[in-house]
Amino acid sequence: MKILLYIAKLYSIPIFRPLVSYLNSEKIEYAFFISSKIEEQFPHDWDRSKILNSVKQTRIFNPDFVLVSGNFVDFRIPGVKVQIFHGIGIEKEAHYKIRHFFDIYLTSGPCVTERFNTLKEQYGYFDVFETGWLKIDYILNYDIKSFKPTFHIPSDKKIVLYAPTFSNRMQSGSEMIERIDEIISDDEFWIIKFHELMDINLIRAFKNKKFYNTAIIDDFDITPYLHIADIMISDTSSVVYEFMALNKPVITINTISRPDKGINVFSAAELRDALNKIKNNPDILAPNIKKHMSEVNPYLDGNITKKTIDLLRNMDKNIYHKKGKPLNLFRKLQVLHHSFFNKGYLR
Repeated sequence: MKILLYIAKLYSIPIFRPLVSYLNSEKIEYAFFISSKIEEQFPHDWDRSKILNSVKQTRIFNPDFVLVSGNFVDFRIPGVKVQIFHGIGIEKEAHYKIRHFFDIYLTSGPCVTERFNTLKEQYGYFDVFETGWLKIDYILNYDIKSFKPTFHIPSDKKIVLYAPTFSNRMQSGSEMIERIDEIISDDEFWIIKFHELMDINLIRAFKNKKFYNTAIIDDFDITPYLHIADIMISDTSSVVYEFMALNKPVITINTISRPDKGINVFSAAELRDALNKIKNNPDILAPNIKKHMSEVNPYLDGNITKKTIDLLRNMDKNIYHKKGKPLNLFRKLQVLHHSFFNKGYLR
């Protein structure tokens, strides 16, 4: 079996980390097809000799499966296209949008599987398998030793991680930038982590302000901060489920769905009361976390990667050559445009 790892965005690197480790341990042949952004920050412990630099090289490699965490994949690459998702973005309709590139969707949990099975009945050409989301393995197995002292994060304070989404309609950053200093208390230290796609002007505005007891991080990998934080504040971002996988409480600002997964507030002015409520009773949201994770991603045993590879290893890939996808001409032209003009999803 040959596998091609198709990686376009920096935030996808942690998603592929458990895959790379497992493929190495099982001695399964694999290669990378990556964007220029990924190539610039290619992990030092990954094998650069496995990078393929052109569609022609992918044809020579001839993978059985192409694993993709984004919404687009170059249709010219051979192999069964497998969507592994860039997040547990179950609350956003874009998570369920069928763009006619993929033969297989690997879903995170029952509520996602149900939606995709309905779409499978509608379109008929792809399959849906529930494996859990791969990044959860990486989060659960992350080595957090000595992280706080290394990054000068105080050990005597409650750590609050603020991780807003990037969408104009759902982001909370434009309100929060004016309110953080009046919300934060002396016994707290806040870490602010922006989404890779967040408005650059808003990011600059945050960095130009001097917040009390606060650090803004540029690291594309939020995982270590999930571990050291005690409480997360977000809005409608799938990162809340990454935090909840560690059985930790979240506060959401105007979330569009599942408001009881944490404490949902309607404005930044209500955050102080919500923070106090959790600090006074850290386990107050434990039943909610358990309920929602059972629906969203119940696989918390660290074996999602193994399950994924076992599924592909035992699959008859030839059946997907017989299933006809829609022509999908417009999106294919988009892929070609970005490929030729060095602007898009890859190159």
